[in-house]
Amino acid sequence: MDLDAYVSEHTAEWRRLEDLVARRKLTAAEADELIALYQRTATHLSAVQSRTPDPALIGRLSRLVSRARAAVAGSSAPAWSGIARFFTVTFPVAVYRAWPWWCGVATAFSVIAFALMAYIGAHPELASRLLPDDELKQLVEHDFADYYSEYAAQNFALRVWTNNALVSAIVIIGGIFLPLAVGILINNAVGVGVVGGIMIAYGRADVFFGLIIPHGLLELMAVFVAGGVGMRVGWSWIAPGRGRTRAQALAEATREAAMVALGLVVVLLVSGVIEAFVTPSPLPTWARITIGVVAFLSFLGYILFFGGRAARAGETGDLDRGMREDVAPSV
Repeated sequence: MDLDAYVSEHTAEWRRLEDLVARRKLTAAEADELIALYQRTATHLSAVQSRTPDPALIGRLSRLVSRARAAVAGSSAPAWSGIARFFTVTFPVAVYRAWPWWCGVATAFSVIAFALMAYIGAHPELASRLLPDDELKQLVEHDFADYYSEYAAQNFALRVWTNNALVSAIVIIGGIFLPLAVGILINNAVGVGVVGGIMIAYGRADVFFGLIIPHGLLELMAVFVAGGVGMRVGWSWIAPGRGRTRAQALAEATREAAMVALGLVVVLLVSGVIEAFVTPSPLPTWARITIGVVAFLSFLGYILFFGGRAARAGETGDLDRGMREDVAPSV
């Protein structure tokens, strides 16, 4: 390729494209011309890059093609605006719309956990059937409390965060198989109930609730939301609703669940920080519990306010239309 001849042949087109891109308003004919010149200039750029690479010319054409693409397709919204929309609309409304599911999960979980606590606490002899006496003594007097200060706070926060995020993700993903999600949640409820019952039976209820409430309210809330949203995904496959195929219902519920999973990463990070820095801190028990209650109520209020407002505006928590699956027209 004779580069000088190539540039001489197409310079007029490039200048015309630069002129059209610089204008704020175009007529219909000029808009069509802009699109045609953008396509031709993109071809010119490809030819120069592959045959006669010239850094200066490639840079010029790359900038021109980029500007023309933005003029044709429209510039994308700033990243921060998408993040703001996610936390003020997408995430809270997806959680809000799933409230019957996570409220149901919270109720069932609480019934199982507190029933076990009450029963084991009222029958201390059952504790010795669950663990040998030396292990029970170690758990009650040392292990339960020492767990929260075993590692450096920052390392413990990361450990708790990743573990809880993994559990929540498994519950959400496993929601399509309802028995899997139900089994995980029951297993966690039984674990909380048994440990709590043992602590109560040995007169350490104050230690148990004083250590678990500060972070547990927000942490369990996140688990309840994950469980409810996961079950909603599974139910969408069983009962898609009128006017939707199972595939459509499942795709919609899964997309909303993915948005919830992303938001819960932040919620669980806050919970992990509280568990690592507040739960084992020397603060009075009432102060630690107050911090946990405030964090929990703040999250609940956030969901009710932003989620309720978005739901009333017709938002669903699904992806924007341009990011959803393509649908073939049908008669």
